[in-house]
Amino acid sequence: MKQQKIWFVVPYALWIVLFVVAPLVLILYQSFFNINGQFTFGNYQNYLTSNVYLRMTFNSVWYAFLITLITLLISYPAAYVINRLPNRQFWLLLVILPTWINLLLKTYAFIGLFSQNGSINQFLRFVGLGSHQILFTDASFIFVAAYIEIPFMILPVFNSLAEIDSSLINASRDLGASSWQTFLHVELPLTMPGVKAGVQAVFIPSLSLFMITRLIGGNRVITLGTAIEEHFLTTQNWGMGSTIGVVLIIAMFIVMFATGDRQKKKGGRAK
Repeated sequence: MKQQKIWFVVPYALWIVLFVVAPLVLILYQSFFNINGQFTFGNYQNYLTSNVYLRMTFNSVWYAFLITLITLLISYPAAYVINRLPNRQFWLLLVILPTWINLLLKTYAFIGLFSQNGSINQFLRFVGLGSHQILFTDASFIFVAAYIEIPFMILPVFNSLAEIDSSLINASRDLGASSWQTFLHVELPLTMPGVKAGVQAVFIPSLSLFMITRLIGGNRVITLGTAIEEHFLTTQNWGMGSTIGVVLIIAMFIVMFATGDRQKKKGGRAK
């Protein structure tokens, strides 16, 4: 029996070592070498003392915050409504359906909508408002990123809402609470684990977006994700790119710790 369990564990252990631990170790190792292959701490010093990298860090956090906030403000009411609809699994499937489409294809679809000769500007010219620069702006980048991330916020929130025991809601109303009071004091606290999971699923990837940033934001939106792409593909400074990667990994763990469920352990000696 124990041998069978070991054989089941081995594939998972190999997967974690090869595709999780090994890349993390390689990125950390590479971050201590400069462009000439010499061991140095200069990459971290350069990152911490450079106004350019610090501004990129601020931009990345700010954009990720806005994307997460917009996604949450849209997803929570949507999940709340879907949870109360008949055939709710069908409506949830319609929300998840866009995630099955390739990310690059969705991005190019928005380029077709936002470009100077795109559908939106054609409509604006038709109604006499003239064309506007929609593509390569902060607003277009945030809009597209939020649209793509919405399903990843709706799913955990929907699951948390679906798991709420209806007897708790009925008890709240029997005690005289209004719908708003029931939502505020019963439903919202019980869905916080789903909200936190959604924040993790949206905020962390949003910190390191680069393809959407390049194609939708252009040169107006500069983040750590685009900096990593630049160092690995253009300047070939893998050490600096790895250093930024280490910073993003640290940021990921900070976000996971801040939004994780930390239950206080209560205990005492029996008397």
